[in-house]
Amino acid sequence: MTAFESEADRSILELGRLAAERALSDAACEPSDVASLHVGNALAGELNAQAGIANALVSRLGVEGARADRVENTSASGASAIHRGVEAIAGGADVALVVGVEKMSGGETAAVTESISRLVHEREYAQGLTLPSFAGIAADAYLDRYDVPREALATVAVKNHENAVHNQFAQFRTSVTAEEALESPVIAAPLRLFDCCSMTDGAAAVVLSREGDVSVEGVAGATGTHAVAARPDPLKITSVRTAGERAFARTACDRDDVDVACIHDAFTILELLELEELGFYDAGTAWRATQAGETALDGQLAVNPGGGLKARGHPLGATGVSQIVELVWQFRGDAPTARQVPGEPETGLAINVAGFGNNSVCTVLSG
Repeated sequence: MTAFESEADRSILELGRLAAERALSDAACEPSDVASLHVGNALAGELNAQAGIANALVSRLGVEGARADRVENTSASGASAIHRGVEAIAGGADVALVVGVEKMSGGETAAVTESISRLVHEREYAQGLTLPSFAGIAADAYLDRYDVPREALATVAVKNHENAVHNQFAQFRTSVTAEEALESPVIAAPLRLFDCCSMTDGAAAVVLSREGDVSVEGVAGATGTHAVAARPDPLKITSVRTAGERAFARTACDRDDVDVACIHDAFTILELLELEELGFYDAGTAWRATQAGETALDGQLAVNPGGGLKARGHPLGATGVSQIVELVWQFRGDAPTARQVPGEPETGLAINVAGFGNNSVCTVLSG
């Protein structure tokens, strides 16, 4: 990975190159070994005036001759690129390099906001609905339906910020208290500033091959209803549930085997909803488990040990790849002791979500 930060000095191509070279070095691979390059990116054209980013990275990395493509799936672009890389290996490639990269500071805040706002259905966009507003509606419904105290959402933010304190690649390496989270500015009621992820620059990369110290047991994607207002229940994210079911169906693993999970917490409410959709907790109960410490580093299921999107940062195309990097570090014991999941974790899960559940990609790993 590169450091995730609010405004990187490097260009989008340099961020991608740096992460890729670090991954190749970690895998003891030469550029000439790479048969397939897949770049997860959402907004290079809109924010960085960079077309053909995969071809440009081929040149920067010296992997001419490799198959190369850009994979765009909004905020799930990273995991979708991982999926493409896995398919390349299954199709006969010996080595696939996957790079996720985004430089969101390449555009003015208004331009970035406009680009992200366009992820919703055109009718909803016309009515001024945004991803934060959908998250606010879902949070309000969750708190009301299950009689959940507002402090439960703050618990997610506190946990993930505490994990990020010890992540040298995280954008926010400061802890927050529940009081600070509850008193921060309102973004989309009942969600406040510390319930929402930020705009970020950064890149992450992995090398996939036929043999290695970590195995991709299963990866699967699924789509959901594009128009959120057309969903029968605002608390059901069917793409997450379906992607999870499909990924587990391709493995010998079950939910009880998972030691660590990287959950797409673009908003604190999503961590709770996704844990429930993935089958780790019954509907309306993930908040109790979180408050009881079950999702802490030393809990039954360690969730977002790197800080999640909330504190590590969320450079759209890089997020899904950074989740896989985090799981590999946890399996190897490479994470700093202060955020290393105890007990030598062996099975991990990552869920990367596009939009507000329009498309999701779930990956199950073992190490």
